[in-house]
Amino acid sequence: MAHPMPIKTIHGQHCHHGWNNANAPVERVAPGTTLSFECQDAAGGFFTRDSRAADVTTMPFERLNPVTGPIFIDDAQPGDILKVTINEFRPSGFGWTAIIPGFGLMADQFTAPDLFLWDYDTTTRTPAAYGSQARIPMKPFAGTIGLAPAAEGTHSIVPPRRVGGNLDIRDLSAGSTLYLPVEVAGALFSIGDTHAAQGDGEVCGTAIESAMQVSVTLDLIKDTPLAMPRFSTPGPVTHHLDGAGYEVFTGIGPDLMTGARQAVEGAIDWLGRTRNLPAEQAYMLCSVCGDLRISEIVDAPNWVVAFYLPKVIFE
Repeated sequence: MAHPMPIKTIHGQHCHHGWNNANAPVERVAPGTTLSFECQDAAGGFFTRDSRAADVTTMPFERLNPVTGPIFIDDAQPGDILKVTINEFRPSGFGWTAIIPGFGLMADQFTAPDLFLWDYDTTTRTPAAYGSQARIPMKPFAGTIGLAPAAEGTHSIVPPRRVGGNLDIRDLSAGSTLYLPVEVAGALFSIGDTHAAQGDGEVCGTAIESAMQVSVTLDLIKDTPLAMPRFSTPGPVTHHLDGAGYEVFTGIGPDLMTGARQAVEGAIDWLGRTRNLPAEQAYMLCSVCGDLRISEIVDAPNWVVAFYLPKVIFE
């Protein structure tokens, strides 16, 4: 199916580092407009092919997750829905994954910085090599995609919100449609934090962070309140990973966060014993391709969290 041709490119220098409904729009468009956004990676281009693990601690943290925009959509008003059709991703071919001290599901166990640099093919989308240990199938998406909140002032990009933001949902890939509740006139749409691949949960705190160009179509659904973001996918969402099955690890107990940690710990331990991966490398590998799932949440007092590690990465 042919994608609508973008009428304009919003360049990467038109970015901001916090949600604020006072941010001046960089473009004003009619509903139904297709735009191409140049999206920086989550570190704003800080990492290069010469970067090392020690550089993680010198990242400009106040400038993480730059998002390109905002875009003012004519006639958008509070109580409307912004319909975002995600058309296409054009990845850059370079990315990074890091352990950032103080950040991630298991920050208390992984306190030292680490960094892995990726080079990947942008045309055939062949899996990206994780050294000699694994090959990660590509599925580009935007980690941060959202609107300005009604609350005054500047709000951090890091946590997700009712109006979207740092959702980190892998399935917001090409062909999907995202619906966001509008809280301010014009909606003020921004997008960034693009990823070449990520597991559900992004457990170490980073995916394959990678700059890319993204085409989206922005449209309105008038006078239709929406409590929280929702999205629709065009078909199956895990075909890039499913082919060889999974190794699955569980966490069981009364707390979902503890269960999630137990499940990921099981995968890290297994990768160390069977693949000779150092724990730090196993942690980052889990973040870019493994999926956390709530398997059972009704049999009180204990719930089951499962971590699915795809076997295809070892083929």
